[in-house]
Amino acid sequence: MSDDTTLLGKDDDGGRGAAVASGAITPAELDRLTEDIIAALKTVFDPEIPVDIYELGLIYKVDLSDDFDARIEMTLTAPGCPVAGEMPIWVEQAVMKVEGIKSATADLTFDPPWDASKMSDEAKMALNMF
Repeated sequence: MSDDTTLLGKDDDGGRGAAVASGAITPAELDRLTEDIIAALKTVFDPEIPVDIYELGLIYKVDLSDDFDARIEMTLTAPGCPVAGEMPIWVEQAVMKVEGIKSATADLTFDPPWDASKMSDEAKMALNMF
């Protein structure tokens, strides 16, 4: 098994079954970390949009190593976003507040580019986009 578990992302079960089967983490701990990381990500906002980055769909994937190192793959609403240099730091700081996380690294990607279809229904409602 890889020593990374995808907590959030496009993988079938996110690697959750393999992580639990390896004994690296209990199902309850994996559930708690997933919920706590999502809650932490929801505290980070794009300053120009009154919706958190998780609901905006800016978080593409979160991997967690067996050593509890988190790697977050994220994007921005536009490559020229004025907080492009700061937002990954805000994400790392938010995830580092989760109990049990040893380190957090946020990597920016623009592939695929963000578009409004990535937003949750909650975000669309908040922005009157229905």
